[in-house]
Amino acid sequence: MQGQDSCRFCQTKISHSFCDLGLSPLANELIDLKNAEKQETLYPLHARVCSKCFLVQLPELENPEVIFSNYVYFSSYSKSWLEHAEQYSEKVISRFSLNENSRVVEIASNDGYLLKNFKKRGMKVLGIEPAGNVATVAMSSAGVPTLIRFFGTELADELVQSQNHADLLIGNNVLAHVPNINDFVDGMKRVLSKNGVITMEFPHLLNLIEKRQFDTIYHEHFSYLSFLTVQQIFAAHGLKLFDVEELPTHGGSLRIFGTHADCKTHQEQPGVANLLKKEAAYGLGKIETYLSFQKEAEAVREGLVNFLQKCKREGKRVAGYGAPAKGNTLLNFSKVKTDLLPYTVDISPYKQNKFLPGVRIPVFAPEKIQAEKPDFVLLLPWNIKNEIVTQMSFIREWGGKFVVPLPTLEIF
Repeated sequence: MQGQDSCRFCQTKISHSFCDLGLSPLANELIDLKNAEKQETLYPLHARVCSKCFLVQLPELENPEVIFSNYVYFSSYSKSWLEHAEQYSEKVISRFSLNENSRVVEIASNDGYLLKNFKKRGMKVLGIEPAGNVATVAMSSAGVPTLIRFFGTELADELVQSQNHADLLIGNNVLAHVPNINDFVDGMKRVLSKNGVITMEFPHLLNLIEKRQFDTIYHEHFSYLSFLTVQQIFAAHGLKLFDVEELPTHGGSLRIFGTHADCKTHQEQPGVANLLKKEAAYGLGKIETYLSFQKEAEAVREGLVNFLQKCKREGKRVAGYGAPAKGNTLLNFSKVKTDLLPYTVDISPYKQNKFLPGVRIPVFAPEKIQAEKPDFVLLLPWNIKNEIVTQMSFIREWGGKFVVPLPTLEIF
């Protein structure tokens, strides 16, 4: 695939850099031990920003079928995410009076972690998930009917023809993952029932900038979204955003509520104007706000490398926790390899006994930490810090400490 020099939403020519992280492999392409000598393809990881609509974006350098068709992320391995999904389900069922006659469709439904909550309430559910290995788990373990497809206008029209309109259309952490965002949002409008509701969750660009979360930039995230920009995208396709919530998930996310522009059932809530005002005050409607982020990423890199080098000089042992995509961005940009971080661990068996891409740091089961007793544990999935600290509280038995790399390196 080739990169683009115009905005994927509004087609304005892009001339401004947001954050250049150099060359990097695909962040979720962990390496099997048997392929340890295989060289990955490295791609430019350079996010740019549109001066008209302020969409921060990466060009499409690799086909989504390559990135998403066999996926290593399974939602059900995060206890906090499962709790988040259950709380959301109860909330929207009550708020929008969903019942056994309601049809709930989720785009990027992963392993059925969310739709199973609606299914057990007797509702008609349908998952759409392009990763066949993950979709198979959703069908076999969660009993959630799942189409192994990418979503867009083509699939939306097929669903409409088969009377599969959505009364509730869900997309969690998927809006940022689609290279053709116009086709995707247009598809959502087509499949949404007359008075139906769309809810989507995605990391909030304001938090990314304010909290130096550059590690959430990787090739499967094609877009980095503010409410200001998303409102423009939805409006261009005949959809209005009538409510929005700020969430703590993934380092700070938004949950938007959308419906057809001419729908009278759902009235705009105060949160919409309040968030637009907050973003404007921060400067998300001014190109200058985006142009100083590069130095923030470099400051995080410097803090991490200095800490790891100091530990090495002093004979302190450091292990990693987690093998998330964000960790691979951080480690590759910082050029941290096994001389500074000998290994990491992950609770997911799908990631164990593999190497992180690019830096080739091995991934083991969490028991490795208890056996090795490192002095420090570097938390790569910092967004679930509290969950990990609870799981790994036993490191205090030998005086071990946790380390979070950003927004500034913290030891606790």
